[in-house]
Amino acid sequence: MKPWLGAEEAEAASAAVLSGWVAQGPKVAAFEDAFARRVAAVHAVAMSSCTSALHVALHLLDVRPGDEVVVPSLSFIATANAVRHCGATPVFADVEPETGNLAEAGVAAVLTDRTRAVILVHQAGVPADVDPVRALCGPRGVTVVEDAACAAGSIYRGVPVGADAEMAAWSFHPRKLITTGEGGMLTTNHVEWAGRAKRLREHGMSVSAAERHRGGGAVVESYLETAFNYRMTDIQAAVGLVQLSKLDAIVRRRRELAARYHELLAAVPALRAVRDPEHGTTNYQSFWVMLSDDVAVERDDVLARLAARGVSARRGIMAAHLEPAYAGHPHVDLPVTEAFTRRSLILPLYHDMTDAEQHTVVDELTAALHLPLNTR
Repeated sequence: MKPWLGAEEAEAASAAVLSGWVAQGPKVAAFEDAFARRVAAVHAVAMSSCTSALHVALHLLDVRPGDEVVVPSLSFIATANAVRHCGATPVFADVEPETGNLAEAGVAAVLTDRTRAVILVHQAGVPADVDPVRALCGPRGVTVVEDAACAAGSIYRGVPVGADAEMAAWSFHPRKLITTGEGGMLTTNHVEWAGRAKRLREHGMSVSAAERHRGGGAVVESYLETAFNYRMTDIQAAVGLVQLSKLDAIVRRRRELAARYHELLAAVPALRAVRDPEHGTTNYQSFWVMLSDDVAVERDDVLARLAARGVSARRGIMAAHLEPAYAGHPHVDLPVTEAFTRRSLILPLYHDMTDAEQHTVVDELTAALHLPLNTR
């Protein structure tokens, strides 16, 4: 994954530096407004990362020790870690084999009277089927928080992912479609949550630093609660505004490249590739493929052979419950999750990828699988 950055982003960052205001300020506010409009949310609160956005979301729900939060193990470890940051217990649920996402049945299997929230991940940009999970959780008083780290530009039932979310957390890490270097966003349609989130990211201050400077005179803030330092800088937000203006073009290009991968891989029956679900369209943040059980070679051996041939692929989505940080953590059987993490890999996909580069990836992948090369 190579971020699509250029002179516009460099100029925007330079202008922010030269303005003299480099901390959280007017560019952050502008980025929040623009991002909220783009994803059809009412409020957006910029954060230092998606992890911090998830942590604040759970803090707003008063998740605490003794509570449980349902999460997929098949996700970057930050999803489960955000629950632990609140002192609560992450409860791993299994995912759908088609999408790699949590669905109603998997969530229902692990709900208890201690469940306070479900973090529903739109994994690799593939939109999760949110409505049935909300219908399951709503009557139980369980809030669905959407982890949309990878999902900017993805569509769920005709609207942007996260548009109707109670809360959604987003990432601007360089492996995502748009980047601010590091950074994240929390979106919500609740004005009270948005207002408190803005205080929580800035040590619980009653008046932000930007507001104090705008107000002039002597403005003395107070600190309303113990909180965090989860701010975004104006330099990052300036870059983010430029990147956001490119999002539609980025999604179009990635979907073109994904369609070409599907065409080239059609002659490789040993693979199953990520596709759009019936309920939406993916931004193809990652193009993952699953090795069938008929493939004798191990996934890690395929990665090693690709690397030796100059193709930088990556293991598929991690499973948190198999990592040392969660050794001994109790969980239900997770057969789909374990198959995903053991047999999947992510192929190179970036905005300026050429036809020749895609042919190279497919040819070397086919060779690594000990299958005949694709015909062109």
